[in-house]
Amino acid sequence: MTAAAYSFREADLKSPALRTLNWVGNRLAEIRLEVPSLTSDGVIRAAKKRARSDDLGGNSFREPLDRYIAAVNQEADLNLFGRLAVKGMLAASLHNRFELAGWAREHPEVREEQIKAPWVIVGLPRTGTSLLSILLGLDPNARTLLHWEAARLIPPPALATAAEDPRIAQNAKELAQLLKLNPAIGAMHPFGATIAQECVALFMLDIRTLGVETQAYVPSYGRWLQGCDMTPAYAQHKLALQALQATQPTERWVLKTPNHLWCLQTLLESYPDARIIWTHRDPGKVITSLASLANALQRMFTNRRDHVSVAEEWLAKSRFAIESGMAYDDRADEDWCQHLLFADLMKDPIRAVHTLYAHHGETPSSLHVRRMKTWMKERGRHSEGRHVYDPADFGWSYDGLAADFGAYRERFRVDRE
Repeated sequence: MTAAAYSFREADLKSPALRTLNWVGNRLAEIRLEVPSLTSDGVIRAAKKRARSDDLGGNSFREPLDRYIAAVNQEADLNLFGRLAVKGMLAASLHNRFELAGWAREHPEVREEQIKAPWVIVGLPRTGTSLLSILLGLDPNARTLLHWEAARLIPPPALATAAEDPRIAQNAKELAQLLKLNPAIGAMHPFGATIAQECVALFMLDIRTLGVETQAYVPSYGRWLQGCDMTPAYAQHKLALQALQATQPTERWVLKTPNHLWCLQTLLESYPDARIIWTHRDPGKVITSLASLANALQRMFTNRRDHVSVAEEWLAKSRFAIESGMAYDDRADEDWCQHLLFADLMKDPIRAVHTLYAHHGETPSSLHVRRMKTWMKERGRHSEGRHVYDPADFGWSYDGLAADFGAYRERFRVDRE
């Protein structure tokens, strides 16, 4: 059976109940009554109400929260459903932060946990990062951050009961509801309570993250994020990993998010022995796919239908990430990271993993290899559909994008697809 094809245009909100809710919200907005109100103080109160701790873990989150909410109110044109979703997202993130701060205060030994030589995948989305993180995470001595763990961090799941933790079912139910509302995004990005999650979710604890930009068009926040100090976000990132590792020990973490490309110096100050992997793919395919995904993620939550401005924003973010990575590459030691071409990863994924290990004088264990081979046999059996995208939808062409990123493609020998 041929898989259904989805573009960002199939991501419109179709639920009659939610469409009615948004109609009511739009009528209220006409009389300048925004429901619900979106203020920093309101989000903080909501997070505190749910948290079992009154420890805020410092106030470094306040400036990014203020800037994000100001951008949402001025630029995003959220519908009522979107305002509810964004408020809930922010409150949940700060709730996790407050709970984590309280947990660390009650368990000070958590801060003694050593996050040793983590694999850190820094490539742009759509460059094979999900596949690679899964394969590296199949190493019995390594682990990935799982979606349900990031969603409800505290208490960190215990080794004895993690497999039956009720938060797994809760998160799975929430994701199923999301995919029912917007099946298009299931074809564009893997979702699941027990699959590897981008560690950008841990930057959410400080509201300094690309993650919040997927929900709303907030260009002013995006410009601020590109130049802000990411040190507080990495402090929360590390504390979260320490808490999770304290109750489920591991030899090595497998982490991934393109957000790292923007701040490689801070990444390496936080994790000096990180094993960094930069995945590379034809930017034309990557950025067009990403533009479609970004529009699909935001489309349910906004009255805006200007898909081109959203695409241009993510084109700018991608360019900034690549240029930041290249600038760091210019001044760093030659072996600061390993470069992996998408084509090589797709041609022979297991061989690619062997090459990554060999760079560090290691070999994947026989059990790791067996697990990778077994997983590869199962891969793709439950496809949620096929993502279709066209640069012309955003006023682009593949030739134009190839020219825009010519220096990048030449440096890393990235062929066009």
